[in-house]
Amino acid sequence: MSEGFARPVAGHVPVLRLGDVLLVTLQGDLYDSTAHQLQQDLSETIARSGATGVVIDISGVEIVDSFLGRVLAETAAQTELLAARTVVAGMRPAVAITLVELGLTLPGLRTALTTEAAMELLAQPVVPPRSGGVREESP
Repeated sequence: MSEGFARPVAGHVPVLRLGDVLLVTLQGDLYDSTAHQLQQDLSETIARSGATGVVIDISGVEIVDSFLGRVLAETAAQTELLAARTVVAGMRPAVAITLVELGLTLPGLRTALTTEAAMELLAQPVVPPRSGGVREESP
C-alpha cells in the first residue's frame, strides 16, 4: 500500500468537510451497522467542527426501501438537533417514486437535484421561526 493513501474501511461511509458543510456520498446498499456508524460519525464531526450543514448525496443509490428512508429522516433530525441543516441531493426519479409509494414523504427534509444545488441551498440564510414554529428558508 502506498504511503499517504488509506484503504476505505469496509462498512464505513466517509464524511468530508467542505468549509462549514459536511458531504456524505452514499453508494449502493446501506446496512444497519453502516447506518449507525454514519450517524455517529456525523454527530461527532458536527459537534467537533461546528459544521452548519450536511449534504447527503444519494445519486449512487438505485434502490430505496423503508430502512433507507428512515435512516435519512433520523439523520436529518439528529443533525438539526446539533444546529445543522441537512439536504439530500441527487435523488433519482425512481427513488422518489418508490419513497412516495412506501408512504415515506420525509416531511421537513430538504432536497436538491445536485450536490451543487444543495450547497447553494445551505448557503442561504435561515429565516427565524414564525409564531407557528415553522422555519423557512429566505428566498
